[in-house]
Amino acid sequence: METSVQTKLIAAQSRRTTSARIAMFALPLLLLAPALWNGYPLLQYDTGGYLARWYEGYLVPSRSTSYGIYLHLGESSQFWINLGFQAIAVLWILQLTLRVFGITRPFRLAAIGVALVATTALPWITSMLLTDIFAGLAVLTLYLLVACRDRTSGLEKALLIAFTAFAAATHSATLGVLTGLCCAGWLLLPFLRGRLSAVGLAQGSITIVAGSLLLLATNYALSGTVAWTPGGSSVAFGRMLQDGLVKRYLDDHCATVKLKLCPYKNELPPTGDDFLWGGNNMFDKLGRFEGLSGEMEFISREALKAYPWLQAKAAAKATWDQLVHVGTGEGTNGWLPHTYGIIERYLPDQSTTMRAARQQHWDINFNAVNWVHIPVALGSMALLLVILGRAAWRRELDDVTLFAGFVATALLGNALICGVISGPHDRYGARLVWIATFVVLIAAIKYFIDGRNADGDEAAD
Repeated sequence: METSVQTKLIAAQSRRTTSARIAMFALPLLLLAPALWNGYPLLQYDTGGYLARWYEGYLVPSRSTSYGIYLHLGESSQFWINLGFQAIAVLWILQLTLRVFGITRPFRLAAIGVALVATTALPWITSMLLTDIFAGLAVLTLYLLVACRDRTSGLEKALLIAFTAFAAATHSATLGVLTGLCCAGWLLLPFLRGRLSAVGLAQGSITIVAGSLLLLATNYALSGTVAWTPGGSSVAFGRMLQDGLVKRYLDDHCATVKLKLCPYKNELPPTGDDFLWGGNNMFDKLGRFEGLSGEMEFISREALKAYPWLQAKAAAKATWDQLVHVGTGEGTNGWLPHTYGIIERYLPDQSTTMRAARQQHWDINFNAVNWVHIPVALGSMALLLVILGRAAWRRELDDVTLFAGFVATALLGNALICGVISGPHDRYGARLVWIATFVVLIAAIKYFIDGRNADGDEAAD
């Protein structure tokens, strides 16, 4: 009888292991399911600006040349090489993170992967030609570099450094979040010795410097100038415009300061996106970025000095609003005229396939998707606070608590940077908040394992 029971248990375990391995190998396909269903990589408002960097040879606001070159390398495959790389990177980083927590069995990786695919924006941003997938992954890889350096091999460290540096170069907000995490780590180092080390923080900091140098190098390679990607002042101007601060500054100062926007101060559009990207005649008439960048920088700087209290209140509100703007799919619909135009101009052989994709026929319903994604995202952030609160109450700092604190700091930093500079957007929240769900899933598994081990110890006693 005992032999029969053991045989059945072994057979059941074998079936579970086989199923888990099948699921694990299927994860990259699940991560790319939206693109496979679409028939072409998902596109977004900003995709065309990145694609054009290789061909146009000049810098434009908020469009990284590093990411533009990355896209160019996959053009011959209709960008499926890019999506394949993104899916494999997700699987590798998830697996490596689980390994440093000691829970890297295939079944657990498969279960967590399927949960993230089903409940977060992860498969959508993995399937998209946009920098967003690298934002969350970079937070995870920086954590592995800073806090887990003794649990990774030399080759893994080299790959983590290369990946994090590239991710930092793909978007200024990602670079800002990573920089803020390292700064927070250095400030907290005296209180977290044993959990963080100066060597790990130095490793992470050097990686961010490498990412900055990479961006400067690619900017020089494509434009011939050593310069940072432009756009910071114009994006900040857009946020102040929709907060009403640009209108107030013009009302208060147009009598004494001669500005191009003064005659139009009563015709300003309601949002920064409408002003900069909405194709309005005012922005075009005044010369777009070439004609207005200096004035937008001047107004942003002077309005900051003129209304510090109003700016502080607007910044606090924008940060909070950004924290709760976590819906999936912003800017990913069937109306993307600039991106379509760039593909048709520079990649005409892909036009037919691109136009035939489901996205271009408005077949994606993100409203239905967000019935799941938004509650899961908000709930995951709330559970992060529960994890941190429980640790504070018990006065203990274990691996899960450190990870939760790291991710919570990243989410707050992202909300501060994106909310204050660009204004709240669902896209900026969705691209990062899935890692909060990842932390919660790890915490749940660790709690279950620790509880089971404790029960086993009690039974043995």
